[in-house]
Amino acid sequence: MAYAFISPWLLGFLGFIIGPMIASLYLSFTDYDMLSSPSWVGLQNYITMFTDDSRFWTSLKVTFTFVFISVPFKLAFALFVAMLFVKARRGVGLYRSVYYIPSIVGGSVAVAVMWKQLFGREGAINGILSYFGIEGQNWIASPDYALSTLIILVVWQFGSPMLIFLAGLKQIPTELYEAAAVDGASKFSQFFKITIPMLTPVIFFNLVMQMISGFMTFTQSFLITAGGPLDRTLFYAVYLYEKGFTHFQMGYASAMAWILLIIVAVFTALIFKSSSAWVYYESEGGK
Repeated sequence: MAYAFISPWLLGFLGFIIGPMIASLYLSFTDYDMLSSPSWVGLQNYITMFTDDSRFWTSLKVTFTFVFISVPFKLAFALFVAMLFVKARRGVGLYRSVYYIPSIVGGSVAVAVMWKQLFGREGAINGILSYFGIEGQNWIASPDYALSTLIILVVWQFGSPMLIFLAGLKQIPTELYEAAAVDGASKFSQFFKITIPMLTPVIFFNLVMQMISGFMTFTQSFLITAGGPLDRTLFYAVYLYEKGFTHFQMGYASAMAWILLIIVAVFTALIFKSSSAWVYYESEGGK
């Protein structure tokens, strides 16, 4: 009876996850253009990727830069806003909902188009800067600033980690703060000696989820900058899509997908491995 109840999910898991993964693994060792039968080439796709594809390395560099900058800023901003909303105040529920909205609509086509207009030459950002006597430019088309505009967009979508931080903050016993205040601890000391240690399991979860999401970022770059200018926003997922659906090199794209899976798995494993040194679980009595 139990298998009968889980059969819809099980069939979907086998048909839409495990099946395509096995197929992509096979295709990664083939030359496949989706119009003819795959031909076996062994490790040639991987060899070409690492030895004869400069844009592959460019996409990795862009993606790593994006992840290592956007994720810390996003988590820090989410925690800051969560601490503002942790206390019960009038209308705080409405504010929480409003700040969560960007996480819902942030990956949509409409927001991407709006963001492109905001940072365009005639956009609102240049309009604001003009009031301060600062000359504007087309930020999206600038090789020096295009990636920064996408990082700002992703940081703006801080609603999801904010709610998770908010739940974690509510679980911290108020007695700890009261005892620290009696001992003369400042708010600054309370934050680093109580809040951060007690929040480490939540920080750990948010870090893993946002890191995985960062490596898979696609929509923002594809719709706003299309990987340009000069490949400065050529995210790995965008280049993978370009290889598979623009150049019809599906075998090569499948190989890229498996490299991405390995990269994400390695970073996730490193975070899990390091967690014993900095994540505090109260039920375990320490780190």
